[in-house]
Amino acid sequence: MKATGVVRRIDDLGRIVIPIDIRRSMNIRDGDPLEIFVDKGGEVILKKYSAIADLEDMVSDIAESLAEATGLVAMVTDRDVVVTVAGAPAREFVGKPVGSVVYQAMDERQILHFTGDRHRHPGPLVGADEDSPCPFFSEVIAPIVVGGDPAGTVIVASRQEGRDTGLLEYKLAEIAAGFIARHLEE
Repeated sequence: MKATGVVRRIDDLGRIVIPIDIRRSMNIRDGDPLEIFVDKGGEVILKKYSAIADLEDMVSDIAESLAEATGLVAMVTDRDVVVTVAGAPAREFVGKPVGSVVYQAMDERQILHFTGDRHRHPGPLVGADEDSPCPFFSEVIAPIVVGGDPAGTVIVASRQEGRDTGLLEYKLAEIAAGFIARHLEE
């Protein structure tokens, strides 16, 4: 654990303010859920909560099914990182931060579809480096929307030049995102 040097008092309603610098560095936005842990030494630990990560077995099965059905790479993300991947090495993507184009799909609450002939998208798919080349030739990014709020995405992507994602992959990603959203609503 790393000390920040910040000391805050709890107000009469039991609230504390997390400084803006810490919220920015941890990518914590207004309305984000935080999970509270207490360790044996009495320390209180706040961690960003990911409902999708709680469903890791189910979303891993969904990604695996998508990869098998399409022969492409399938990923499920939460709002911040790639939770699971199938069709590509896990070490390459799992735990990596989502890129700005994935945030765009979540913010707009719309499926984004990029193909070889118009594959230019703003920012990276995975990772924080805005200038890094996209490892894919085509992708579909379907937001998982729960109660009007984005919770993550389902991504189906092609690494094969000339093998674009099409209507089938678009619909599969849309169905998978809807299925995960329904599970999160329960």
